[in-house]
Amino acid sequence: MRRDPVVIAAVLWTLGGCVALFALSGHSNAQVRVFWFFQPPLDMLMAYSSWQVSRMTTGALRRFWSVMAAAGALLTIGDSVQVVTALAGRGQWSTNGGAVQAICFTVGLAALIVAMLVHPMPGQTRRERTAFWLDSVTVLVGGAVVAWCFAVGPDDVLGQLVSGAVILTAGFAAVKLVLSGNAPMHKATAITLVMSAAVNAIGFFLSPGADGALPAYVYAVRLAPSLLIALGPRLQELVARFDETAAFGARRRKPYSLLPYGSIAVAFTAMLTVIPEGPHARLWGAVTGLGLIFALVVWRQLAAFRDNKRLIDKLDATLADLREHEVRLRQQALSDGLTGLANRTCFHEQIAAELASPPESGLTAVLIIDLDGFKSVNDTLGHAAGDALLAGVADRLRVSVRAGDLVARLGGDEFAVLLRDCDVEGATHTADRILEELCSPIPYEDTMVRANASIGIACAEPGDDAGSLLRSVDLAMYAAKHDGKGAWKCYVPPTSPISSSH
Repeated sequence: MRRDPVVIAAVLWTLGGCVALFALSGHSNAQVRVFWFFQPPLDMLMAYSSWQVSRMTTGALRRFWSVMAAAGALLTIGDSVQVVTALAGRGQWSTNGGAVQAICFTVGLAALIVAMLVHPMPGQTRRERTAFWLDSVTVLVGGAVVAWCFAVGPDDVLGQLVSGAVILTAGFAAVKLVLSGNAPMHKATAITLVMSAAVNAIGFFLSPGADGALPAYVYAVRLAPSLLIALGPRLQELVARFDETAAFGARRRKPYSLLPYGSIAVAFTAMLTVIPEGPHARLWGAVTGLGLIFALVVWRQLAAFRDNKRLIDKLDATLADLREHEVRLRQQALSDGLTGLANRTCFHEQIAAELASPPESGLTAVLIIDLDGFKSVNDTLGHAAGDALLAGVADRLRVSVRAGDLVARLGGDEFAVLLRDCDVEGATHTADRILEELCSPIPYEDTMVRANASIGIACAEPGDDAGSLLRSVDLAMYAAKHDGKGAWKCYVPPTSPISSSH
């Protein structure tokens, strides 16, 4: 933008006008002629650049920039007519313009404000829309307080209020586009246009309702918005030429806005400024506006608190679901799907934990139960009968052990029991109960199936780990099978007497 010859020419043109205004201080008629003479070229730049941007867009974007181009054309016509009037020495000598200029300006500004107000907002939730409008109205009320305190004079109150309302509405429309995150322009362009509205308001507040001679700086301030509103479309045109996505892409709206708090500061400052004048309409209007701003901000905060609580509750519920799901997954990972018993992984973990912190008695026993004749049940009655047999064996094992013991299915027809705080004698009694329970047949459909078992028993020795203990109990189980099945055998280390069996 700094290297663009059009931008440079526009800035130099405006500076030249400001220099002429200050050079003609005290000659109000000449200042007014200069003021109007320097307007049309800037209006033409606004209209041309806006038209160029509209050709690069479609849909709502094209509609907005077409309206901007039409507004620029109307301003060009109105200001050109006013230049002729001023140079001819006819009409009023002020920056308010004549009838033609006023009509063109009013129609163009109204069309532009409507285009900003109706420009579509991005898809938002009800919560986001409520927060957006609360923020926007808060900014509007803050501007109204400033206008009430500084723009309203004792003369022509209605006219000044109308002018202030136009400025506020234009500012509100610009703020709406900025807050919505869907401004039809680049961020730098939006800032330029908002600055134009702000400088225009400053020029109005510097000398509200004044007609005739004005200080040179007031003329200069009132000329500056024409430059800013012309530079905005030119900047948009330059950006769109190089990166159309960045020029028109919607931006994510921030979850918070500092503008409402800025409105509080501005309104509070305005109220402090008029307090020395004593109780009067300005002061009461400022107090009323400030109270309304506080109410809107509180409403906004309460809405935010409710949203935060809802989000926290939703997060808690999600975390609870995740924890429950994690528990289910762990149960599935550590349990046998058919019998509901612990699986091999869980059984190994429990043995390792038990051996890592043995009970005070130091006794831990393990039983391995291998069914005898299970393959024949599968072969003669089918796999469904085999599954029913395994589920029935699991139920028999559960009732044969103590509450603190762990029953597991290691795979196939092999089961295991971890007996905590149990010596050899207790382990053999448990093996006897298991064999007794398995003597009873297990019903399946219209028949009965039976499962004998060979049981190996091993008690943990000092220095044993899970692997060595399971190897010992496996040796005992295979010894029981070798000795005739349907019995148990207890593993005894090689240095001990021969193991016993039943």
